[in-house]
Amino acid sequence: MACYPYIPVITSLCYNSQIPWIKEQIKSHAGIYLHIPFCKQACHYCNFHFSTKVSLKSLMIDSMLKEIALRQDYLQGIPITSIYFGGGTPSLLTLSEIERLLHQLLRFFPIVPAAEITLEANPDDITLEKLQGLHHMGVNRLSIGIQSFHDKVLRYMNRAHTSAMAQNSVKWARVAGFDNLNLDLIYAIPGTTTLDWYADLTQALLLEPEHISAYCLTIKPKTVFGYWHQQGSISEMDETLTAEQFELAVATCSKQGYLHYEISNFCKPEKYSRHNTNYWKSGLYIGIGPGAHAYNGLQRQWNISHNALYIKAIQNGKLPYTEETLTMANHVNEYIMTSIRTCWGCDLAWIREKYAIDLMVTQKDYLAKIILCGLANLIGHTLYLTNSGKLLADKIASDLFVGG
Repeated sequence: MACYPYIPVITSLCYNSQIPWIKEQIKSHAGIYLHIPFCKQACHYCNFHFSTKVSLKSLMIDSMLKEIALRQDYLQGIPITSIYFGGGTPSLLTLSEIERLLHQLLRFFPIVPAAEITLEANPDDITLEKLQGLHHMGVNRLSIGIQSFHDKVLRYMNRAHTSAMAQNSVKWARVAGFDNLNLDLIYAIPGTTTLDWYADLTQALLLEPEHISAYCLTIKPKTVFGYWHQQGSISEMDETLTAEQFELAVATCSKQGYLHYEISNFCKPEKYSRHNTNYWKSGLYIGIGPGAHAYNGLQRQWNISHNALYIKAIQNGKLPYTEETLTMANHVNEYIMTSIRTCWGCDLAWIREKYAIDLMVTQKDYLAKIILCGLANLIGHTLYLTNSGKLLADKIASDLFVGG
């Protein structure tokens, strides 16, 4: 691997942070993810499974209720500490539909009293009355898909809301009683500048959310942006400018007291996403709905990504999933891929003790190279990426993967 001198090296480690990282607790709790596969309109960058046709919404809710019952034994009674409504656009559901899903989860799973319950919402779906209803029924964390505060950029991405709607949605969430808000933002958008991105960050921070997710836009096939890219009308942002915007996010959020605890995520102390952190810790989880994934520590499952076929299977009492039994190499590589993205780093001693694979021996030269290039630091037996290394996290992780 070559060095990348154009990327400024700002080492950002938080291995002594207030956020616990205890591997022994990985199997002591689990999360539940519910995929709501409907959207008002298709964003030009999105390749998640969704449909803009909501005619099947009622049948979909009924089917998800049945899937919850069918999966009640999947994790054998392990306490559930987080529930996450993702999509798609969960805020398209009515309060009654969300309440039915929550009630069904409480019937069939041991949900701990202080569970984190997150719902993703778009600003154009949010009203004060709806937010008050969500908060009353137990939703205690809201993730608002703002993406940008520039109306021109929102139109370019085919978002359904305006900057004013985004700001009002945050204000109404506070009035409704929410004290745990995440704001989603996107940077490296074609045609925008670093100054545009700084303005988005500044506006988001003025709203004082507990959490910010800042995602680098990548152009995916089978999206409108992907089609435009294929036609040559747009291109991904230059790597140097992308790196500059990433560094700006880190510096700006850190200055305001946010912990950079995962490549794309920043939080106030103790306000990290419990649900997503469970993924990064290789924790257990159940996925409900079309396209949703599940993991029980031995196998990984994923439901069919087709609304009508999902509904048909569930109505016939069948779970429409594909399953993969993970090998030792799968477990090690998934741990490397997820842990290396976090501020807690990748514990090489833990890999050696659990799987008898010593990367400090087998990857000695490679580790020395990325440390010399300023892409990583080795503190004791734990590997941490610098900000420069975080820009290359997937490549570094794949280079460390074990075979078999």
